[in-house]
Parts: sequence; structure tokens; C-alpha cells
Amino acid sequence: SDLLSAVADLVDTDAPQQINRVEQRRAITLTVVPPTDEPLERATEEIASMVEPLRADGAIAPDVAVQLGGNADKLVQVREALVGRWHGWSVKSLSSLITSRLFLALLINYLLMCALFESFLYPFVIMFTVPLAAVGGFLGLRIAHWFVPTQLLDVVTMLGFVILIGTVVNNAILVVVQSLNFMRGYGESRQDKVRQMAPREAIRESVRTRLRPVMMTTLTTLFGLLPLVVKSGSGSEIYRGLGSVVLGGLVVSTMFTLLLVPLVFSAVLDVKAWFTGVLGRGGGDVNTGSSST
Repeated sequence: SDLLSAVADLVDTDAPQQINRVEQRRAITLTVVPPTDEPLERATEEIASMVEPLRADGAIAPDVAVQLGGNADKLVQVREALVGRWHGWSVKSLSSLITSRLFLALLINYLLMCALFESFLYPFVIMFTVPLAAVGGFLGLRIAHWFVPTQLLDVVTMLGFVILIGTVVNNAILVVVQSLNFMRGYGESRQDKVRQMAPREAIRESVRTRLRPVMMTTLTTLFGLLPLVVKSGSGSEIYRGLGSVVLGGLVVSTMFTLLLVPLVFSAVLDVKAWFTGVLGRGGGDVNTGSSST
């Protein structure tokens, strides 16, 4: 001890029993448990807002890094994987958005419908139901939060929005496919021949004939998901958010499918007919003396 006191001062103080390191740097873990009725993102923002004033006052040294972990870090990772990370208007933000799971799900769904319709135009009409389903998903989650305040936007609930992309387009596909069949002179099947209908007449008849299948699909899914949302029990909080998102998105998208999709489809057909007429007039001599069936 005499030799050690010659080169250093010995001071008795408290010290940790073990030294934790993260990436070869000494680390101290502080555990924060927010209230059950407070969203995790809001608690994360409050903690982050306290760091900068402490660093400006010198309470936190410049070489000390503050990093959130646990559920907060997992929430950020899942959100970046689903919708990407925003870095401002830059190529990096665009690259993050293109590689996100939500964008890939939309792209794959659109390409599958392009192969089904053999067109790049008609799937756009069907994709109009996806934003409406997202609005219904948030509305359903809000209603669930009113009755169960602990129901938050967690990782499993986020997956419900991805599931909605492949679920809500089914009803719109029924309407669009049947409308195209009526315009081509087909009935319920390719063997059932009917007269060729005008676009708007075909759309009206398609909505009338497909109303029952659309309501059957919606009601069966609705009553199948209701026990998952309203039933309380062990483990119900895990999937209640997912069920409320899918349930709310399906109900809202179904209502707008019967109203918005026919209007958008009719407008798209009108624009397509106008554009085709413009190309026909600008393509040179048009033979108007012959007719085709």
C-alpha cells in the first residue's frame, strides 16, 4: 500500500460489483417503467427530451452515449422494418421505404393482381381500398383502447396492417372481375353467355350480384374475429390489437368497396376510353366504314 500511495491517492468509495460493457465500452443500465396507460412512444420521447438539456448543462459528458433499449428499441426496430426510417428528403429515406415490409407487401399484392387481370391499370382501382382499410384499422384500435386502456400499438398489432393488405382487396376483386365479365359478355362463368353491357351498366349489375358474396365474406370474418377482440382471458391482450385492426379495417373497407370502387372504376374506364379515342384520332386515317363484333 505504501508503494501504491506513492503514485496514487487511495479513497474509500462505493463501486459496482461488476462492470458491464456494451461494444467494449462501460455501460450503466437505468430501467424506466412507464404507466400502463401511457404509450411507449410518448414515454420514449419524454426520455429523449430530457437527455439534451442534461447534456447542455454538462451533467452528461460529451463522450457519454445514451441509447434506448428493451421494448423501446424493439418498437423502433419493428417500425423501421415495417415502414422504413425517415431521414428527411433523401435517397436514404427512399431506399429505406422501398425495402420496408409494408411496401414490399403492397408491391407483391399489386403484381399478383396485374397477373390476374393481365393489366397494370385495373389493380390500381382495387388498391384504393388499402388506405381506407388502414383508416379503419386505426379506428378499430382506438375503439379497443377505449374499453381496454392497456391496448397499445405493439409489434403484433402492427402486423395486422400487413394482413389487411391481402384481406381487404378480395371484395374489390369480386366487383371488378364481375364487371369485366359483364362487359365481355360473360355471366357468372365463362360458359354463361349474356349480352355485352356498357361499362356503367356492367358496374351497376356487378355491385348488385356481388353484394351477397361480399356481405357473406365480411360477416363471417367479423363474427369470427369478435371473440378474439371482446373475450378477456389469459393471453388475450397479445392478439386483441391485431384482431381489432383487422376487424375495423375490414368493416370500413367493405363499406367503401361498395361505394368508392365502382365510382373509381367507372372514372378509370372513362379516362381509358377518352385516351384511346385521342390516340385513334391522332393515329392517322381511321376506317369508320367497317364494324366489328
